[in-house]
Amino acid sequence: MIKNFVDIHTHTDNSPDGKHNAMYLCECAMTAGLRAIAFTDHCEVDVYKRDHYDRIVRQSYFAILKAINAFEGEILVLKGIELGEAHYDIKTSEEILAAQQYDFVLGAVHNLRGQDDFYFIPTFEGYDLKALMSEYFDEILGLIEWGNFDSLAHLTYPLRYFFERSQKRFDLSVLSHKIDDILSLLAEKDKALEINTKGLRSPINEMCPSFEIVKRFKELGGEKITVGSDAHYGHELGAGIKEAEEVALAAGFKTKFIYQDREPFELIIDHSN
Repeated sequence: MIKNFVDIHTHTDNSPDGKHNAMYLCECAMTAGLRAIAFTDHCEVDVYKRDHYDRIVRQSYFAILKAINAFEGEILVLKGIELGEAHYDIKTSEEILAAQQYDFVLGAVHNLRGQDDFYFIPTFEGYDLKALMSEYFDEILGLIEWGNFDSLAHLTYPLRYFFERSQKRFDLSVLSHKIDDILSLLAEKDKALEINTKGLRSPINEMCPSFEIVKRFKELGGEKITVGSDAHYGHELGAGIKEAEEVALAAGFKTKFIYQDREPFELIIDHSN
């Protein structure tokens, strides 16, 4: 049994790729033994009006409020959002965050400017992957410089799809200087680094980011990590959390964080039983 068992990156059916509603997910979370769950439905700022995220985020927020009321005293339900490409349109991003009282904001980059989400790119044949990753990391730096989020989601996100579409692993060591810049700035701004476990359920079969990056974050002064399954189905809730925490412990972290009213709360990572 994992003490302080929490999963703070999950998606309801208010995310375009989510499959189950918040009420059902709370039931699944309780069955899985979770003590806290954050619903962090997608909001892609660069296509906010075009893809109707202005409606989606309102629906998500009110569905979370209903779940909070229904499960009060049984499981801690946190009001979250996964804000994608926030620095592409800072005015809109600030308006989104000001409109509701979120507990937890994940910052993410899913696509380069004017391009599709890496998820939707059918093949990476003919792409210069080093140039693509370099541009992606530049956008991550831009997101951190803006900084109005709590934890940086799935830092090595594109690698999932490089491997899925080509069965090739990209060697991140060629961009280690940029990764160091990202981790150093994240630490300087006292933001958390997420250990995302979705890759363990994907062909790449890796944490996102890897142990080496989590360890480097610690070496560069990082103090906060969060853990999340990135679940889109009820049965995925809590998946890989134990493994993520073992990575954190091996990297030198003794605690993980959850957020309430955008304030960090420290939880001991304890696998003693």
